Amino acid sequence: MKVLYTIKDIKEELAKVRSENKTVGLVPTMGALHKGHISLVAKAKTQCDVVVVSVFVNPIQFNNQHDLETYPRTLDEDVEKLRNADCDIVFAPTVEEMYPTQPTEKYSFGILEAVMEGIRRPGHFSGVAVVVRRLFDIVEPNKAFFGEKDFQQLAIIKNLVQQLNYGIEIVPCPIIRADDGLALSSRNTRLSSENRAKAPKIHATLARAAEELMRTMSVADVKKWVMDVFAEDPAFEPEYFEIVEDLTLQPVADWNAANGIVGCIAVWMDDVRLIDIIRFK
Repeated sequence: MKVLYTIKDIKEELAKVRSENKTVGLVPTMGALHKGHISLVAKAKTQCDVVVVSVFVNPIQFNNQHDLETYPRTLDEDVEKLRNADCDIVFAPTVEEMYPTQPTEKYSFGILEAVMEGIRRPGHFSGVAVVVRRLFDIVEPNKAFFGEKDFQQLAIIKNLVQQLNYGIEIVPCPIIRADDGLALSSRNTRLSSENRAKAPKIHATLARAAEELMRTMSVADVKKWVMDVFAEDPAFEPEYFEIVEDLTLQPVADWNAANGIVGCIAVWMDDVRLIDIIRFK
């Protein structure tokens, strides 16, 4: 496995790969890797000849300076995990390498960003798009692999590829959970031990809503029930729970409004923002 830090070096390395007609898979990450990230690498290994994992904490997608400053950075451990996962290339640029000048480009995603994360984190998805486009231009992957936990981000990335007319296949990958059901996230390490023990309530609540309550309750009543569950528990500070059509991300009024319906939630614990999803149909 090669660990590369400059755009020049990775472009030269991948030019050799493409000269051998090998396919390239990209797994973009912000580091602090866990089993969820490693599952993306494993999936990429089954579909591509060469797998590149980028490790870069992208400052322009953070709305909260404290979140940026406290985001875990564990490059040495990440490299070792990727070596064990049989990754081929790690690309770990500095901020100065990725942004030699302050980026000025902006991206708009219409109705996809007019809900949930988009309205609560203004500019976030444009910042994501800036770095993803730069990674796509640097790596020129055949396929790129993203986890479904960031469901809205996945829709945004697909739209970005359409906007730019890139011939890159975006491959969604299932959420990886801890044994107790909590969706794996780099931010989980910032939870206190007490709240880490309580956090699986997020998935358990969503699962009950999808597996049981939707049979007897309206969409509006399920939304209220989920929000009430967390509002009544002082360990949690619910930010939103939306039930949306899985392609447009627009809220649905009833269970027959779309063929694919997903519930998306954001909850705060210990000044840590946790997100999760559940598929209703």
